[in-house]
Amino acid sequence: MARSSISLRFFLATLILAAAPAAGGWWAWKGQGPLRQDATVLVKRGTSINQMADQLERDGVIRSASLFKLWARARKLQLIRGEYTFTSRASLSDVAGKLRRAEIHYTAVSIPEGAHAWAVQKRLKDFVPEEVFWTLWKSPRLARTAGFEDAESLEGLVAPATYKLHRALEPEEIMLMLVEAFRNQVRPKLEGGALPPYETLVLASLVEKETKLPEEQPRVAGVYLKRLKIGMRLQCDPTSLYARWIAGDLRFTAPTPEDIRRSSRFNTYAVKGLPPTPIAVPSPSAIEAAKAPLSGKDLYFVATGQGGHNFAPSLRDHNRNVGLYRKELARQRKSARG
Repeated sequence: MARSSISLRFFLATLILAAAPAAGGWWAWKGQGPLRQDATVLVKRGTSINQMADQLERDGVIRSASLFKLWARARKLQLIRGEYTFTSRASLSDVAGKLRRAEIHYTAVSIPEGAHAWAVQKRLKDFVPEEVFWTLWKSPRLARTAGFEDAESLEGLVAPATYKLHRALEPEEIMLMLVEAFRNQVRPKLEGGALPPYETLVLASLVEKETKLPEEQPRVAGVYLKRLKIGMRLQCDPTSLYARWIAGDLRFTAPTPEDIRRSSRFNTYAVKGLPPTPIAVPSPSAIEAAKAPLSGKDLYFVATGQGGHNFAPSLRDHNRNVGLYRKELARQRKSARG
């Protein structure tokens, strides 16, 4: 009886010793990892399995780079460039699986209609360093890709859209994404208008910044086209602001008398004709308005103070509308005080 008991204990001990390595392996693979808080890891172009394993161990995402390398080679892992997020205590199995399935973390970045260079830069700041952005903004190669090789900047050559970005992308790739979208989605729509395509784009940007109302945009475009034909200065307030920003004064406030008088090729109060580039990303409705401006007698327009504009064929009528606008502003101020 005693001999039988000893044999049973010996068998059980042997079984436990044999199972221990397998249990340890299972725990190393499926057990909680060392990561104390959510983390992001970038897999950049050309990253090798060894580099990735060492980075994951160094960043505290996994405990064993060696075990990751063994698994990766056994599964013939192909690393896909991207940005990967891992939750706290993610197991080695979780980390490996996310990389194998290429579960890339994307950030949606919207470039809205009406955005100008400084707004685009701000929206891309987490993906394109500021200094690099301004260098690429004046890239002849990117302008050529957009379809306007003579354009001096990418102003207006970006499609208004929502882009899926990750931080493993190179800055130039991101900027290329924006201008390729313009080339495919916007560039064809600029053909066949009253002006050449690039001038249509410039005019559309002025219309976009003057009014967001689609029903008003053809009329605004008509005023500007009429002024162009008779050699009258466009006197577009948004261009005086753009001239301010180009000069390095980045106050985003209403134009001042100083802005109106500023000597700049972008300020249509100071020079005749269109500015040398667009001043913003125009909407499809603004482009359609610039392609087919409303023909009429109007030469002037001013805000109503209620979201729209009053148009006039003569300076006398325009001055009356300006008076109405000022009365409306005074009424609103009085109402606000009341």
